Amino acid sequence: MRVFPRRLVGGAGVLLVASALALAAQEHGYTPADVENGTRLYQSSCAGCHGPNGDGIPGIDLARGQFRRATSDTELIAIIRAGIPGTTMPPSGFAEAQAATIVAYLRSMGPSAPRTASDSDATIAVAGAARGKALFTGKGQCAGCHRVNGVGPRVAPDLSEVGAVRPVPELRQKLLDPSALMRPGNRFVEAVTRDGARITGRLLNQDSFSIQLIDSSERLVSLPKSNLREFAFMRTSPMPAYRDKLTADELGDLVSYLVSLKGIRP
Repeated sequence: MRVFPRRLVGGAGVLLVASALALAAQEHGYTPADVENGTRLYQSSCAGCHGPNGDGIPGIDLARGQFRRATSDTELIAIIRAGIPGTTMPPSGFAEAQAATIVAYLRSMGPSAPRTASDSDATIAVAGAARGKALFTGKGQCAGCHRVNGVGPRVAPDLSEVGAVRPVPELRQKLLDPSALMRPGNRFVEAVTRDGARITGRLLNQDSFSIQLIDSSERLVSLPKSNLREFAFMRTSPMPAYRDKLTADELGDLVSYLVSLKGIRP
């Protein structure tokens, strides 16, 4: 991400940040303050699903202006505020001015530098993916919850494209401490109805009137909000930690397999 790189310090860093803000303001009519405010809102409310660089969802790259349903700033503001029915994009509750600052930030984001393989990434041998797949379906028991390329349950997030949207360090950390990296779009929720029934599952969507989730039996459940006494995100992930269950080599092989999952291709 070109705007607000935290690793830049000192006078040179300040000048580069100021130049980026000024360019965004000049090209789209936004002020540096708009971009700064939008940055804070994006990082706190949007980055969990879209990623810090805006490329966390397949087919969408916010930094490059690659959207599915909008092109103009007005359309983007409307989507940020109202969400997209039938998807995991919920209404935000932001005022129009707040949503506009997020758009200001998106417009200020320059093309990300191509990701290059690091030394640590290179150590993950291609051959390890085959061993990792065996761990995924066997010792690790990952296939009991996750779906890959149309095979498996829907209880946990689909991993068919996880290698395209999550970097190696994040995948490894997720295996070691699942609760440390819980993206809002993948979090589990717990709801209590007015008659005391407790329902847990993975959140699929919510709007102003209802919540849709998939429970542990893979049943799609729609709950009217008017019938709920409580509703909250679970603070811990139901996914087990593999820190003491897999060896370092096995963890590397499992990560290697996850990295290989780029989606079904013809």
